[in-house]
Amino acid sequence: MTMLTDLYQETILEHNKSPKNFRTMELSSDYPTYTKEGYNPLCGDHFYVHVMLNESKIHDIAFQGSGCAISKASGSIMTAAVKGKYVEEAEQLFHEFHDMVMSDVSIPIDETKLGKLVVFGGVREFPMRVKCATLCWHAMKAAINGEDDTVTTE
Repeated sequence: MTMLTDLYQETILEHNKSPKNFRTMELSSDYPTYTKEGYNPLCGDHFYVHVMLNESKIHDIAFQGSGCAISKASGSIMTAAVKGKYVEEAEQLFHEFHDMVMSDVSIPIDETKLGKLVVFGGVREFPMRVKCATLCWHAMKAAINGEDDTVTTE
């Protein structure tokens, strides 16, 4: 196994066991809050992503639900990565993350763009798990864009 694969597995286990921002979100009269459901019926991953915006900045973000270790860990790391960012920055990070996990394993990953998210480059070795890794990301993006439908990566 490569060092990145080892780090990927360790990170998945750590964030699955103790996920960041895994909670319901209290509604605030000060900031609008958006909730988006993400559901993959074929694998059973089912999460809700809650985003509280202060103008165009993510004031708070949380997720809750159930799913595999990869989807839960990805939601955990995603919420930590986008909290405090402007909507445009969060969308850019979504695209960079999505491009990374969808890329071929032979393509080097630019660690300077993704920081800790680079560990999810390991999911490229398991193409069926890319849907798991991106579910909460798609739900976050739909929430900040005000989309109405439930998100799925199936």
